Amino acid sequence: MLNWLHKFDTFCFLDNHQYQIKPHSQECLAGAGVKNKFVWRPGDTLTPLQEFIFLNKSKWLLGHLNYDIKNELENLKSENPDHICFPEIFFFEPSVLIKLNDCQLAIEADDPHKIFNEINNESSELQKEIGLTGNVEIKNRIERDDYLSIIKKLQEHILRGDCYEINFCQEFFAEQVFISPLNVYKKLSTISPNPFSALYKLEDKWMMGASPERFLRKEGNKILAQPIKGTSKRVPGNVRQDEESRLNLLNSKKDRSENVMVVDLMRNDLSKICEEGTVAVEELFGIYSFPQVHQMISTISGMLRININFSDIIRATFPMGSMTGAPKKKVMELIEQYEKTKRGIFSGAIGYISPYGDFDFNVIIRSIMYNVSSGYLSFQAGSAITFYSDAEKEWEECLLKAEAMKQVLSNNVKD
Repeated sequence: MLNWLHKFDTFCFLDNHQYQIKPHSQECLAGAGVKNKFVWRPGDTLTPLQEFIFLNKSKWLLGHLNYDIKNELENLKSENPDHICFPEIFFFEPSVLIKLNDCQLAIEADDPHKIFNEINNESSELQKEIGLTGNVEIKNRIERDDYLSIIKKLQEHILRGDCYEINFCQEFFAEQVFISPLNVYKKLSTISPNPFSALYKLEDKWMMGASPERFLRKEGNKILAQPIKGTSKRVPGNVRQDEESRLNLLNSKKDRSENVMVVDLMRNDLSKICEEGTVAVEELFGIYSFPQVHQMISTISGMLRININFSDIIRATFPMGSMTGAPKKKVMELIEQYEKTKRGIFSGAIGYISPYGDFDFNVIIRSIMYNVSSGYLSFQAGSAITFYSDAEKEWEECLLKAEAMKQVLSNNVKD
């Protein structure tokens, strides 16, 4: 299927790798080709997007929300450099929609039998016509000493009462590189299969994602968020130490404090669009294990008020609190001040809207972005900074989150 998708200028491939993160949505969903599209540019409001969704309300729509639409939701700006250049919002109605699970392949297209035969005739091995040209040299946008200095400055803001918690991210990048996005995605999925993985192509721009985090899911009039805040490393080959790492995360006062802050933030966001008294925390401090890390995940839900539409939901909740901090507007100002790279699609969201108006979107983290035309490759990693944060440990956490992406860009990983 990936070999077949590769022929299109635009496609979106969403795969949960058979994780049963409840509530479970689509197992594997792919949309290819563009029947109809919406491209949003700075200066627009979300009104045109809602009009597009309304005009296509009986169709599948796939696409993304860029972090920097924050500037239209609040009086904010984004002036740091962006070398990948995804549009702020892009949604499309695919020419071909494919749903796949363990026992069924469903194809929605003008000629589904023709599409099935085309896919079936593709090689079962990923195409090898392009590939890595040696190891990709990854550079840090922020050097270690500068990073430690910035963390101290952020803690001074916290001490002054400017904010309680801030998600600070740094960029890892490479220039003039030549990669095979399909093979990089395959390697990333092998090393780090995650429940909200995605391979996304928009003309010359690629996103190869292994996200463990859900942003928002809507089914009927129920809305649900599952923010991640709290990380500890896995210890492969040592069951005792691995379990110790998991329990340390569960009992960590620092991680619980960070997690409950983002839970309170999301409760506040959902209360703007939900019926009074319906916003509830379904799970607090849940510990979930992924290939590289243990994560602390909480689940917050509510029942939407009548006549709340997609744009209303985005206005109330975006960007997600797990990637900003609290209070949200102030920390976004600090993010712009201290980070060195425009976030762009990173810490935005990718997903689908169904013909029934339901949707599911991830948080774009643990993801590699690549611009074919410029040869620029980028991925970002961050952590939650509080007054009690240890700058050295926050640095190490960023490196831990970046490890899988560094590994797949090395020739030491087998195809």
